[in-house]
Amino acid sequence: MRRRRLLTAGLTAAVTAGLGTAGITRAAAAALDPTLPPGGNFDLAIWQLQLPTGSPGSPDTVSPARLKGASGYTNPAYFWTDKNDGSMTFWAPEKGVTTPNSNYARSELREMNRDGSAADWTLSGDHTLSAQLRVVSVTKNVAVGQVKLGTGGTSTKPLLELYYRADGDIHLGTEDSPAGGQTLHRVGNVALGVKWTYTLNVSGNTAALTVNGVRTTYTIPSSFNPYRQYFKAGSYNQSSSESTTNGAKVKFYSLTVQHG
Repeated sequence: MRRRRLLTAGLTAAVTAGLGTAGITRAAAAALDPTLPPGGNFDLAIWQLQLPTGSPGSPDTVSPARLKGASGYTNPAYFWTDKNDGSMTFWAPEKGVTTPNSNYARSELREMNRDGSAADWTLSGDHTLSAQLRVVSVTKNVAVGQVKLGTGGTSTKPLLELYYRADGDIHLGTEDSPAGGQTLHRVGNVALGVKWTYTLNVSGNTAALTVNGVRTTYTIPSSFNPYRQYFKAGSYNQSSSESTTNGAKVKFYSLTVQHG
């Protein structure tokens, strides 16, 4: 059994050795077909896509039914398959339509259930989001994975938010309480354009992040116990301006969700 350290307020990380997912994700990446839309290479039957287009405060979304399969949705500006390597590519400009609770545009997947309803799971059980990806352009900072608060209260904060910065630093943001306040933990550095892996796991009141085989654990405060959660992944740009050419482009080579 891995040793875990209980953490004080502020969610200080305890770093432990862990097994990476590189072997699994490399195999998945090798099977990607550059001629197919993202839904032909990835299981998008459990995801809804949010785009940086639409009307103010009401971004366009694409349902799992439209995303999944070899004839699934693609968008040459914001969500497409790279014709060179088959990666699922997300582009989020600095200027775009945002949700009412955010100032930043995104091209990002939101976890759904296979029956088409919104995923909304409790902290109990074991919940894992795994990915292999690379960030090929970013102005300042981009969120590439999240555990987001769902029903159970009024807060719309992310419980966990994984950031990649322009200097290659990777940070995990952990929410201090449903009322707000995010603590940042530097968890690694990967050069722009280089592939890396992450695994986000929630099991009870313990969260674990593994980046390129290095595992960190965090205690989730009991104030989050009433809330349910769901995963997000893609390019959630963390800067805004009037530019439609500056932004964050993120390529995924594998993306899987497991619940147990």
